[in-house]
Amino acid sequence: MTTHPGLPVLARYAGDGDGLDEATVWSIEVHLETCADCRARLAGCATDDTRALLERVAVGLDRDIAAGPAPVRRPRPWSAVRRRWLVWTLLPWLTMTVSVLGCAALLDSLRPGLPSLVLLLAPVAPLPGVAVAWSRRHDPAWELVAGTPAAGATMLLRRTLTVLAVVVPVLALAGAHTGTALALVLLPCLAFTAAALALGTVVGVRRAAVGLAAVWALAVVLPSLAATRLPVLLAPGSAVVWALGTVALAGFAATRADGFRRLSSRN
Repeated sequence: MTTHPGLPVLARYAGDGDGLDEATVWSIEVHLETCADCRARLAGCATDDTRALLERVAVGLDRDIAAGPAPVRRPRPWSAVRRRWLVWTLLPWLTMTVSVLGCAALLDSLRPGLPSLVLLLAPVAPLPGVAVAWSRRHDPAWELVAGTPAAGATMLLRRTLTVLAVVVPVLALAGAHTGTALALVLLPCLAFTAAALALGTVVGVRRAAVGLAAVWALAVVLPSLAATRLPVLLAPGSAVVWALGTVALAGFAATRADGFRRLSSRN
């Protein structure tokens, strides 16, 4: 119904609907949902019996509400913000990451002849937190969160930023404590984070994070410790390469952001 129903039609609708077919009744109901003027006119067309019925219903509802349990308190705004930016299952992983980095900085101070463990661990430091930031295995409310408009890449980026907000300052302090160049500590960390997100659009964030950590440990960390020297990847001149890689991987992840919105995907 594209026009306003007339008063006779509204009067019949307010009564017993005599003379109105189902299509007309349906059209009136749809029109009333969006037209406040017609709803006001309909209220004026109500019969005495209808008004009495509405009053009895209102009194009964007020009585039942007063006798029922107290209304559930609305959640505080900070709890909604917390769900967007943090899942509690991240805390053990972040605690473990901070502890490992602290031990690495301590060992660098005690054993200066070994390759810097802070440098070797910096690229993979955020990966445990990123792996559980958007994972149905580690988020108890994953199914509920995944169905919200804020899910997918937006939620993953928020929680990844939370991980970086914890890991990056710890890495900076550890690097400063051991005299390591700040760029060589932070840029590989950001590059591997971007790589986990980029590969996560293909194989899932958890698998990408675990795979990257395993490859780095086997191909770089263990050989460096065995040879007691840092690899070429962490040489002073490699900061530019890490920066370019971070930008490229972040751009690729941005183009595949829709992959995180599919509820059936492993992402």
